[in-house]
This record gives sequence, structure tokens and C-alpha cells, in this order.
Amino acid sequence: MGLTKQYLRYAPSGIFNVVASSDCNISHVTLNGISGRYIAVGACEHVIIWDMRLGEKAQVITGEKAAVSQIACSPTGNHMAVGYVDGNINVYDLHSNEVICVFAGHKSAITCLQYDEQGHRIVSGSKDTEVILWDVVSETGIARFSGHKGIITSVLFINGKNCVVSSSKDTFVKFWDIETKHCFKTLGGHQTEVWSSILLKEERYLVTGSTDQELRVWKLVWTDKIKDEDKITQQLEIVKLEDGDSEESSVLQCHQVGTLVRGGKGRVVGMATDPGQKVLACYGTDSLLELFAFCSDEDAKLRMNKRIKKQRKRLAKLAEESDNANENLDVSEILTLSDEVRRLTSMKLSGKMKSTTLLLGMSGELRVGVSLASNTVEMHSLNISESSEVKCLKQITIPGHQKEPRCVTFSSDNLAILSASVDSIKIWNRNSQSCLRTIPVPCGRPVSACFAPGDRHALVGCVDGQLLLIDVAAGTILESVPAHTTNCAVVGLTPDLRGCYSGGGDKTVKLWQFELIDDPTGESKAKVLSLLHTRTLELEETVTAVKISPNSKFIAVALLDSTVKIFFLDTFKFYLSLYGHKLPVLSLDISYDSNLIATGSADRNVKIWGMDFGDCHKSIFAHNDSVTALQFVPSTHYFFTASKDGKVKQWDGDSYDNIIILNGHAGECYGLSVGAGGLHVASCGSDRALRLYSRTDEPLVLGDQDEEEEGLATGDQHAPVPGLPGLTMPTKKTIGAEKAADSILECLSVGAEYASQVAEAKGAPVQPPVLMAAYNCSTAEDFLLATVRKIRSSDLEESLLLLPFNSACEIVKLLPTLLERGDSTELLCRLAFFLVRVHHAPLVANRHLLKYLIQIQAKANMRLTELRDMVGYNLHAIQWLQRDVEANENEQLFREATNERRANEKRTRRKRALKRPIVTVT
Repeated sequence: MGLTKQYLRYAPSGIFNVVASSDCNISHVTLNGISGRYIAVGACEHVIIWDMRLGEKAQVITGEKAAVSQIACSPTGNHMAVGYVDGNINVYDLHSNEVICVFAGHKSAITCLQYDEQGHRIVSGSKDTEVILWDVVSETGIARFSGHKGIITSVLFINGKNCVVSSSKDTFVKFWDIETKHCFKTLGGHQTEVWSSILLKEERYLVTGSTDQELRVWKLVWTDKIKDEDKITQQLEIVKLEDGDSEESSVLQCHQVGTLVRGGKGRVVGMATDPGQKVLACYGTDSLLELFAFCSDEDAKLRMNKRIKKQRKRLAKLAEESDNANENLDVSEILTLSDEVRRLTSMKLSGKMKSTTLLLGMSGELRVGVSLASNTVEMHSLNISESSEVKCLKQITIPGHQKEPRCVTFSSDNLAILSASVDSIKIWNRNSQSCLRTIPVPCGRPVSACFAPGDRHALVGCVDGQLLLIDVAAGTILESVPAHTTNCAVVGLTPDLRGCYSGGGDKTVKLWQFELIDDPTGESKAKVLSLLHTRTLELEETVTAVKISPNSKFIAVALLDSTVKIFFLDTFKFYLSLYGHKLPVLSLDISYDSNLIATGSADRNVKIWGMDFGDCHKSIFAHNDSVTALQFVPSTHYFFTASKDGKVKQWDGDSYDNIIILNGHAGECYGLSVGAGGLHVASCGSDRALRLYSRTDEPLVLGDQDEEEEGLATGDQHAPVPGLPGLTMPTKKTIGAEKAADSILECLSVGAEYASQVAEAKGAPVQPPVLMAAYNCSTAEDFLLATVRKIRSSDLEESLLLLPFNSACEIVKLLPTLLERGDSTELLCRLAFFLVRVHHAPLVANRHLLKYLIQIQAKANMRLTELRDMVGYNLHAIQWLQRDVEANENEQLFREATNERRANEKRTRRKRALKRPIVTVT
């Protein structure tokens, strides 16, 4: 049976108006070997890399459905990790824009991401209170750290000690050991939430920000490789600083050395540092960005000596004035926080800050990139070695509204799009999605808009009742008409295109006629467009929506009393009243043949009525929140709806079916417009995005649901491994893991059937199954290896967990043969180790499988030894080549001599420091 009705699918064709999402951080990016010029920002589902010299988009990394919540660039500059609000992390190659690997382990939005110094590992924190460590090289999860009770606010690598620091809203800062995968220290010196933390000065200092005006500075002292006399020195320093007992048993001594007082108001929103960990940037809920520089050891000692000289002079002066020559003039020679840190010039920005990123050049120039809540990205420059003023190098604000756009409309030829917000009205090119005109709004917030016939002018209704007449080509406001005393809620064209109508909060609907008048400014002799008020319809309640039927017979008005009144257009005589909605109707539209009227209400329902008798054909529970916009597709009975739940949906007005649900906004959806012919649909929402959808030639069959959406309901959850409560997987079960498990089961069944056919044939040739032939495999072992290679590395372990025990046994039987060949040793060893780890007891207890396990152990050991020998051989060959090149060029690396000299200097300094605290304490 064929399809009775065929629909065409609408697909997203662009997101514009977003310069930088306020919910995502920003980061400096190195492109084509150039740094300090490019800044990566999150823009809804995409990542935009802005060229801050030209003010243009240098590159766009396109996402799919979830919005970007966190980005991090690798130290090498080749890759970028992008965290999404659905908990997934994608690693992209910046040269090809392709996804290298996908990490699925978190249940909710990613809140923080960081690479280690080699770029081989990523640590991520999420709103699900867990920290996960990922291996980028092997594309797998390493460990899941569970212990926090609040949202993770920052995660940091301590590269020198192979551990991770995490801070959370549960007021704690935790130190995790990567090897043991456990927390070995908890910092509990905060009374309220820890909103941010950062490591500075070669990972020796930890700075944490909370809800108060102070930044707490902690000194990290590792005791595992320190000699006894140095331990005595440091413990005496801690006693002097804290007057308390030191933690002798812990491998890490962490004590507070002081606080940095902020000048900004409110809580700490975030902190950032440059890759060299020299400069600290801190910002709060206001527009002030404060900068602190951590001095080098030599500079800190110079500052300490100057401070001690001043203190001794002051004490000597006081002693002379008091005639007490015996007064003690000794000043303790211990480095304080004031010696280590100096305050740089603070930056007062034009709006509230959302994120910042720092990059320090070799000449001392500090490049500061900031994103503001006003949809703006700025680049500032400052020289930290001199007390220079802050320069603004570039400000990107034109490609987007500074506030949320509230209405959107198409021109009659679908070539231009008009959007309006509190700050401005913008005209966009639909094809290139670039901003053509920006018109400042002189009065209240625009709430409705439409193009005038000919597309040379536009009408915009504002919340203060003004009706703006705009010249599109010149980008100016020709006239501001006081149409209503309050809230011009709707404006639209009459079907004859000779005039327009407007409805407002003053309980009136007014009809206007277009006319040409002399230019009132006198600048031009040409006629300009104006509006002439012709008729007024008085009503009992505030008007929320108006529409004139295409046959020019009726005018439908939605009122605040939840009804829709229909009047004859020529006489304004009452015709019908449509009642049934429980809350006010926010949007309505009439079909092209004037037979149907559809209404969308704040009660989340869409009702379809007949225009002949006013009977309700169907009431549809359309959305999970108020229906804010509704519009019919021209020449059809299909219509689109938009809602505060962010969804955009298409419906069939005859069969009442939901045709398609489009990937909508991350917040509320305010406006919707369907272009001529229904070729394009545009929507605007609280995420500041203008989203464009285009009709494709792909047919759409009702009832087909996306498999991924089904998988989100069944999978996407992390559960402990059955029978192994101590094994917590870094990954979670996804639809990809389920598909991989199905493919492995199918591979095993097809391979077993083929092996039995070969055994029965007794040497006669047997045609391999179609699946094996597609993979170009002749044996069951080859088919298994080809199938496992196709599985995404991050889904492999989860797919093996989903297999039944008998299938795991079949894989174990095939592994010795595969290991014998020496192909894909790393993948096969990973398979073997994981299966033995999960099914250790039953595998060892089975006598038939024990011989296979012994073979796996012997062959895996042999293959791994070969790989280790090959790596060692190559390493020593490269070192030999290095020595040969140095000998030919008569050069030597003085690394050993330099290290020895530095060690001797350190020992000398520690001996001197040992004497100072002993004298001070006694």
C-alpha cells in the first residue's frame, strides 16, 4: 500500500545573530601557526573562531543538536575539545573540522574542561557532580572520580605530580590521584561555594574564588621527594604563617598564605590564567576585570628586600623618636604574598562579563579576550612589564543583537529577513546570513514587524504603542506613528496590499492606508511612504492577535479574555465568537482559502476551527509551554507553531498530524515567520539565535522516529557493572554501544554458522555469507576483527558489557588465533583484558576455557614484548641520530651541567632559609 500523503522534510540551514553564547567560555586558538589573533567562542550548537584583526569568522565548527557549554584547545593547537549540554565531549581536528573521537560519560551539561600539558588527556567536570579523565590517544575513558556533592566548577591538571584538582559548589576542593583513582586530600577552608580555582606559578600556588570579596591563595608543598632538613624548613615556615600544626603524614601540604582583595562586587564568576601561569584574571557579576601578576622568584626576592629595608628604616625612626635604643629592629625575612603578587591595571568593560582568556607574549604584551553578556567579543592589549594603559584592539558586535530578538519576518521574495530587539532592528541576507543594515530603536521594545509591499519599507510595532515606518535601503526610520497608547502587539498587511492593520493594548484595532507624501525633511523631492488612519475597531478587552482573512471578508481578533472574536471587515459587525481556550490566545492565523482558522494559546493547546460555523474541528495539545507563534504555510493547510518550550513544530490542519519537530531554541521561542511558498522558516528565541529552516526534497513518512531519540530514552545512563560493584566505568551506555553489541552478536552467530558449514563440507569450498563477503573476510576470526575495528573506541567497553556470557566465551576462543597473527595487537589485548576483568571468576572456573586463557596470556605477552622492543629500538636510534647531529655541528646540550648547577643553588638557598626561620621562631 502506497503513501496516502507525502510531506517534505524541513532541515536546519543556518544559525545567525549569535556572536558568542553567554553560557560558554572562550579560548585563544592557534591557527596556521598564528596565535593571539583568533578566539574560539560557543554559539548555540556551533563553535565560531573569530579573526580579531579582521572582525570576521575564520572558521566554524558545526555541531548537531545540543548547545555548546565548554571549549578547550589542546597545547599543540591541532585539536579542540567541545563539551555539550547533553554531557558529550567531541574532539575536533582544527585543520579538517572533523570529529576525531566522542566521549560519552556525563549525564548532564559539561561545566569545565582542560587538557594536560602534552595534550594527550582531558579532564572534564559536569553538573552531575562527577569528574572524568579521558585518554585522547586511545579514545577511551581512564577513570571516573566520584565524591563531590555539588556541581563541578573547575578541574585542573597538576602535570608534575600526575593528579587532578577539582572544585565544586559543595565548598570543597579535592585532589585526585590518577594512578590510584582516589581522592587523597580535601581542602575544606571555604564557608560557601567555590566558584572557580586556578593554578599559578609552575603549579605551586592554588587560587580559589568564592562568594566573598577575597581570593584565597594556597601554597602547594609536595613532601614525597623532599629531604629531612628541607621538611624542617617548610614546617617552620608553615608554623610561622599559620601558628598551627602541619600535616606531616600527607604527601601534600596545602596551607593558605594570604588573600587577594577584589575590587569588583558580587561573587566570583570565573578566573583565568595564561598558559605560562604568570597572570591571573578575575571577574565577578559586574563589568570589572582585575589582573594580578605573579612575580618570578628573583623579582619576589627583590621586592622582599625592598620591603624589609623600608620596615627597618621605619622601625629605626620609631626607635629614635621613643629614645629606646635597645628596641629590636629585626624583621623576619620570609616571602609574603605581597612580595609574590603585584596588581596590574584593572579593565572596566562596556557590559557584564561572561568569560575571559589570556595569552602572554614574549615581549610582555598580554592579550585579553572577553565575551560580554551583550553578545559581544572584545580583544584588549596590555603590557605587564610597564604600567601602560589598556588598549581595545577589536570589538565584534555588529553581527548580532545585543539583546534577545523578539520578532522576525521574511520579505516577499525570501531574500531578506528582518529581526528586532530592544537595542536595534537588523536586516539580514537570507542566503549569506550576514547583517546588511542596523537601525537603532529610538523608542520602546519592538514586538511585531512586517515588510511593506515592494520590500523597500518595513513596519515595526513597539511596546509603547509606536508604529515605526522604516526605509530598508537607507537603514533609517522615516516616521514614528503613535498608533496606540500602549503596546502595539501586532502589525500586518491587508490582503489587497494597499494598507495595514495594527492591534494594541488600548483595546483597539486600527486600519491604515499607505500613501505617498512629500518628504517632510525637505532633503529630497521624491515622495516618501506614510500611513493614513482610516478606521478603528473598538473592543472590550486588550488585543493579543489580529488577522484578516485572505478573501477580505472577516477580521479575527484574539482578546485577553481567552476568546477570539470574528467580525465582518466591511461593517465591523460581529460574526462569530470562538471560545474554548482556558488562557489567552497569543497567536492565530487563517488559511489561504479562508476555510480554517488556527489559534495558539498560553494553555499550550492549538485549536483548529471552521470559519463557516465557528465549530472546533480539533484541539491539539501541541507544546509543553505557551504557544507564542502560529502561521500557515502559503497555499496549504499545513501550519507551523513555536512555543516557550523552544520547539518549532509543523502540523497538518486536515489530518491533525504532527509532521515534524524541528531542533528549536535552547530557551523560549518568541517569534516565527514562514517565507513565501513555504520554502523557508525563521524563528527567534531567548538564546539570541535566529534559526533558519529550509524545505528539502527528502520525503517524510509519519511515524518514523529518530533512533537516536529512542536511544536517549533507553540508554544514556551510567550504571555499575553487575557483580563488580567496585568497577565504575568512565563511559555510559549509549545507542552507539547498543548497536555495537548487536553487530558483535550478529558477527559471532554468522561466524559460528560459517565455521559449522566448513566443518561439514570436509575440505570442499564453501561460499562465505554475504556479510563476511562484504567485509572481505574468509574466516570467523577475520570477521570478528573487522567488526570490532568498526566500533568507536569510546563505545567498545560498554558494548562488551552488554554481551551475554556465552558470547564473551566465543570471543575468548577466537582471540588466540588472532593474537598469533600479530595484527591489531593493542585492540586485541584490550578486548582480552576487559573480558577477563569482567568475567574473571566464571572464565577461570571453566576448564574448557582455561587453555584459551593460558594461550592468550602467552601470546599477548609475546606480542607486547615485541612492541616494547620495537619502541625501545626506535627511541635509542633517534637518540643516536641526535648525538650524531650534535657531534657533526660541534654542539652539545648542556642540560646535565645546567641541572647540576641549579641543584647546587637550591641546596645553598635552603640552608640559608633553614637558619632564618629557626632564628625567627626562637
